[in-house]
Amino acid sequence: MALATRTDRRPSLARTVWDSSVGKKTVMAVSGVIMLLYLVVHVIGNLKIFFGAEEFNHYAHWLRTVGEPFMHYEWTLWLVRVVLVVAVVAHGVCAYQLSRRDIKARPGKYVHKKPRASYATRTMRWGGVILALFIVWHVLDLTTGTVHHGGFQEGHPYQNVVDTFSTWYGNVIYIVAMLAVGLHVRHGFWSAAQTLGVGSRTRDRALKTVADVLALLLTAGFLAVPVGVMTGVVS
Repeated sequence: MALATRTDRRPSLARTVWDSSVGKKTVMAVSGVIMLLYLVVHVIGNLKIFFGAEEFNHYAHWLRTVGEPFMHYEWTLWLVRVVLVVAVVAHGVCAYQLSRRDIKARPGKYVHKKPRASYATRTMRWGGVILALFIVWHVLDLTTGTVHHGGFQEGHPYQNVVDTFSTWYGNVIYIVAMLAVGLHVRHGFWSAAQTLGVGSRTRDRALKTVADVLALLLTAGFLAVPVGVMTGVVS
């Protein structure tokens, strides 16, 4: 008589964490922090455009040589890109799955309506969709040049940026996306702090203030570039 093979194997710890709502919220928080750090570095780099074409183009070239000679040309940049893609995908997948769970958990309408959430909270979902679409457009515009207006010039990011923000649709797309970034950061920073255990009754007000200031500075910093092109400060 053959022995029965056990098929009720316990799921791995990683699988258990991933399947739990707490695990998904943690993944969202960590991936959100990674993207936030990238945004801070990115906006600082963007503002170099106000120091002229030579410095901005030199900065763009430096990004491709970071880590040399240990790292080959563009290896560090591609490593950053891979980490960002993983963070964005993980963030989006967890957000979608948590949203679906929330909907399934309350199939019927509440008898008493909950207090209205903040504007940032109510726009997190469609704001995330806007940002996902913007990332695709941004890459096709200023990285590959596929949808770039005016003739994409490899190795001349300063002129490429000026070309993009010399069109009305380029400005509209970018401004809407950066406003969505501000709202996302404002709500997401505080939520991540709560998920990671940083928040508390005594620190909540300070964390919300930091979230507001950070969102404002990032939004203003990103919007400064198209405004600079539109006003002729950058040309």
